[in-house]
Amino acid sequence: MKYLDAFNDLLNKISMILGGISVIALMLLATGNVILRMFDRPFRGVYELVSFLGAIVIAFALGYTQKHKDHIVVTILTEKFPKKIQSAIETLAEFIIMIFFGIVSWQIYIWGMKIYESHEVSETLKLIFYPFVFAVAAGFALLSLSAFVGFLKKLFGEEE
Repeated sequence: MKYLDAFNDLLNKISMILGGISVIALMLLATGNVILRMFDRPFRGVYELVSFLGAIVIAFALGYTQKHKDHIVVTILTEKFPKKIQSAIETLAEFIIMIFFGIVSWQIYIWGMKIYESHEVSETLKLIFYPFVFAVAAGFALLSLSAFVGFLKKLFGEEE
C-alpha cells in the first residue's frame, strides 16, 4: 500500500508540474496575443492552443485535487450522521469516483483513438490534437487512481 501511495504521489506531482507549465504557456500565448492585437498582428489559432492547454491544465490537476481533498464537498446532510456512517459514505464515494472516472478515462481514450485513426486535425492550425485528448484521458486515469488509493486507505483504516 505504501508503494502504491508513493507511486500515486509521484504521478500526481509530475502531472501538476506539466499542468503548471501548460498554465504558463497558456498565459504567455494569451498575453502575447492581446499585445499583438494592439498592433493588428494577432497570433493565428491562439483560441485552439489556449483550449488545448486549458484542457491539459484541468485534467492534470484532477488526481492531485482528489488525493488532497481540495475539491468542493457538500456535507450539509452527512455531517449529521455518526462518524462510522460518514466514513462508510466516504468509502463508497471513493469507490464510485474510481469506477465512474475510470470509465470516463477509457471512453476519452477510445475517442482519442478514433481521432488518431481518422487523422483528424484542428480547424485553424491543422494540428494533430489526439495527444491532447490522450492527455485528458491520462488526467482522468490519475483521478481514478487517486480515488482507488483513497478507497483502499479507507477500506483498511489507514489515515489519509
